[in-house]
Amino acid sequence: MSSLFTLEAPCSYREEVRKSRFVAHAAPVASADEALAFFARHADPTATHNCWAYRIGAAYRFNDDGEPGGTAGRPILQAIDGQSCDRVAVLVVRWFGGTLLGAGGLARAYGGCAANCLRLGRRVPLLDLAEAEVACTFAELPLFKARLKEHGAEVLGELFDEQGATLALSVPRPRLEALRTMLSDLSRGRAVLAVRDEA
Repeated sequence: MSSLFTLEAPCSYREEVRKSRFVAHAAPVASADEALAFFARHADPTATHNCWAYRIGAAYRFNDDGEPGGTAGRPILQAIDGQSCDRVAVLVVRWFGGTLLGAGGLARAYGGCAANCLRLGRRVPLLDLAEAEVACTFAELPLFKARLKEHGAEVLGELFDEQGATLALSVPRPRLEALRTMLSDLSRGRAVLAVRDEA
């Protein structure tokens, strides 16, 4: 699988296509609500159309905002995917300049403007994270927690019982084996790292 990227910060790009003015705004987003809030903040009520798309993992949505179906939102989404981006929202605002672009021209203008905006933005690679959990005794807990950062693991939650704690973790997938070995060594083979999507 090729590497995926998100944006480090919001960015914008503008261009004119046959007298229509297009302005793209793109930003990193972590949820659909965050994407919709970004669109609401940057949409221009004076514009002819405010078209958008977002992708967050397997979740995506797009909106043509009155443009002919498939000529705006979908090309913006295709630009996001074509630039290997994820956790990204892109809004393309259009002010009609009097010349009809046709379906193909609209798709090229919206998709091209979105792609150029994403190309110009500062991108950061997205880590492929796995969710995992491990049980440990109270005596092992501080040692485990102190060593997790070496492997880029984050504690998402902790559950306690009379035996000790169960830690819910987020772990970069390439570091799973090294973390598994370390936890096993620290607990003399007792602690087993269970990864949620492993059979």
